[in-house]
Amino acid sequence: MTAFNEPDRQEFLAALHVGVLSVAADDGRPPASVPIWYDYVPGQNIRVNTGASSRKAKLIKQAGVVTLVVQREEPPYQYVVVEGTVVQTTQPTPLEVREEIAIRYLGDEGGRAFVQALAGQESVLFTVRPDRWITADFSGEV
Repeated sequence: MTAFNEPDRQEFLAALHVGVLSVAADDGRPPASVPIWYDYVPGQNIRVNTGASSRKAKLIKQAGVVTLVVQREEPPYQYVVVEGTVVQTTQPTPLEVREEIAIRYLGDEGGRAFVQALAGQESVLFTVRPDRWITADFSGEV
């Protein structure tokens, strides 16, 4: 196993993956971890859009820090873990940002239809600055 170099880790994070976002919980519960769509451009911040009234959104606002894990699930296994600080919270999420994230996962037509189907549901956009990276690349071992 080797670690990704910086350009490779940023490229891997920017590629299409469903992430798993973890955030500290309250009331003595373990951290909340949920699959999530996200958006990332190398060298910039991570953007995560979610329902404004969700438990996840409340916990992110409270904690101000999150961990995002993205992985390749088939051999050769690879993953990137980003620990980051929420540097901006935008509520409601602008329509164009909701569409950009949905289109990333569902294509143009499907992404726009997905956002339209959620019209009227309030959302919140969290912008996360990557503070620490943990990576692994097992491709040299397969």
